Amino acid sequence: MLWFGVRAIRHPSAEEIVLTQVLYALSDPVRLGVVRQLACEGEATCSALDRGRPKSSMSHHFRVLREAGLVRTRTDGPAHVNELRREDIEDRFPGLLQAVLAAREEAGPAG
Repeated sequence: MLWFGVRAIRHPSAEEIVLTQVLYALSDPVRLGVVRQLACEGEATCSALDRGRPKSSMSHHFRVLREAGLVRTRTDGPAHVNELRREDIEDRFPGLLQAVLAAREEAGPAG
């Protein structure tokens, strides 16, 4: 468990990761973009992943990703550094992350 100020940030164990939470977290384009960026870069600070979005909005997205078990966050001085929990997701749901990352982004809803 990591501490940010006085609040502890909980990361679920690999056994606690639930498929429906993972799929929910990946269903949002912002969160999917964060996961894709982390898959390419390995790890990145919250500010490197926000792409100019409001801090409050990004805090929500990082919380959803952490609670789903997709991302692990650690502190490095004043920065929060995120990494994709690729091995945990692969062990729990083989091929899922690879399929999601390989899928093309759709242009929008079919009309």
